[in-house]
Amino acid sequence: MILLENAFAYIPLFAVTALSIVMLILFSYIKKKKTARISFIAYIVTILMGAGSFISAIQIYCMEDQTQAFGIFSFAIAIAAFIVIPYAIVLCTFEPKEIRKLVPHSKNAEDLSTAQAYAQVAEAKSLQATEEESRALQISYEFSAKATECFSDKNGLSLLLDHVNKTIRDEVQADGGAILLVDDFEDVITVKSFDGDFPPPYKLPSDMPHKPIRIATNFKFASFPLRENIFGEIATAGKAELITKPEDDARIYQNGPEDFLKCGSYIMVPMKVNDAVIGVIALARTNDKAKFTEENLKTAELISDFATTSIKTVMSVNEIMEHNNLVKEAQIATSIQDMLHPSKLPVLPGISLGTIWNPEEGVCGDYYDVIVSRKDRISFVMSDVAGKGINSVIVMSMLRSMIRLVVNTKKTAGTILEWVNHGIAAESFSTDHFASCALINYDPTKKVAEIATGGTTPVYYYSAEKNTIEKISNTSEPIGVDKESRYQDVLQDVKSGDILITYTDGLVEALNEQGQQYPKESLLKIVSLNASKSGKDIANLVKADIKKYIGNSSQHDDQSLLVIKF
Repeated sequence: MILLENAFAYIPLFAVTALSIVMLILFSYIKKKKTARISFIAYIVTILMGAGSFISAIQIYCMEDQTQAFGIFSFAIAIAAFIVIPYAIVLCTFEPKEIRKLVPHSKNAEDLSTAQAYAQVAEAKSLQATEEESRALQISYEFSAKATECFSDKNGLSLLLDHVNKTIRDEVQADGGAILLVDDFEDVITVKSFDGDFPPPYKLPSDMPHKPIRIATNFKFASFPLRENIFGEIATAGKAELITKPEDDARIYQNGPEDFLKCGSYIMVPMKVNDAVIGVIALARTNDKAKFTEENLKTAELISDFATTSIKTVMSVNEIMEHNNLVKEAQIATSIQDMLHPSKLPVLPGISLGTIWNPEEGVCGDYYDVIVSRKDRISFVMSDVAGKGINSVIVMSMLRSMIRLVVNTKKTAGTILEWVNHGIAAESFSTDHFASCALINYDPTKKVAEIATGGTTPVYYYSAEKNTIEKISNTSEPIGVDKESRYQDVLQDVKSGDILITYTDGLVEALNEQGQQYPKESLLKIVSLNASKSGKDIANLVKADIKKYIGNSSQHDDQSLLVIKF
């Protein structure tokens, strides 16, 4: 009875055998495809299960001892479990790092499973990333060290820019490199470091010979507006660009046909500090070289970030040092200037004077004077000396001394300026300091004003009879530039109620909060509408109007005005 009830027990055992065979086939296929790693324990367990179930099924099918058959199957399962349990314990108790140590290393990629291959690729990438990070940190350290060296050097910023330029060129294998810095006040971007072969992406002057040395020199000292050129637009947009097809870029001009002028590929990276662009790093490869890649762009951006920090630090330190030097110079120069500037205006019969003298900070570059030299000559001077500091004070002192010395002669205003110019231009202590100057010699006996100007300092004449105001001075070379400069005399008859006005350019370049300059038309309008008032009142009205116009904006230049009412 028991035999009949278990006559078909072999069927599930044969099924287990068949499943074991299928599993072995699948394991073999997986190993061949290398889609996963199959442990040898899985093979052993599957074989034990298949063999045990097959032997048990045969014994039952042949009507042999069923107890023995089930004993064989149970023994096979027990052996399989005995093998699996220690393996499971290893997986549960050992750390992944220790497990990887148990896996034998193979030198051939073909002997590795896909998981091992992926692990090796990931490890290689990690190693490469570590090397790149190490190199980046090294570059950052070099920039910081170079910046520290540059703090005490007069040309420190230029040395740092050249070092950055060379470093980034080497890292991206560029043929040429340039670093341009933004001048916020002038709204231009200027080349501060240039080296290598850099086909200019801007239109060259039509009269420039197409010779490499001339082109390089032009680029080295070039300035560009912040629009309508690739450098200005990169600075304005604040976004790095990789340009591999310059012929399709409207911002790039093809100068050709010479090979050294043909544009290749470019990398343009803005140097940003807290979203403010301080400059642009420009890199070029010539037309015969391979184009820059995205990897080159990423490298340039990374190095640019490190470089920008160092460059901004040096710029800030230079500004502080320059400011401190100016303060020290100002303390000396101001005491000298106090002696040069009129402490009070003289009382002149038949003449009403009004002035504005508003220095920006420290030493003022503006100078005015009123000199009563003879009965038939009263001289009025308005001058704007370029620059600040001791050198400016020296030029101002020379200008004042020479004019005061020679106005007592019979020489005309133009001749006096020529003498003064010859004396200052002959000095070699500084070619960066010169002056604009207006000299008005008034003859009260003939009621005639003799006017000469050097540079851009203007003189305007208001006619009380005609109620008109016009410029009567000529623009010419500044004082101190060329020893051979000549200055013309302008004669102007004056009547009662007439007014002469002269001022420095800082007055009409005062900026309001929108960045707009104070219009000279406003100044002249105040003079015309208030011509009946005294010179002092007119000057005060102009001063109040400028203050109202600029609001809370800070000024960037000295402001001076001289009103002479007859």
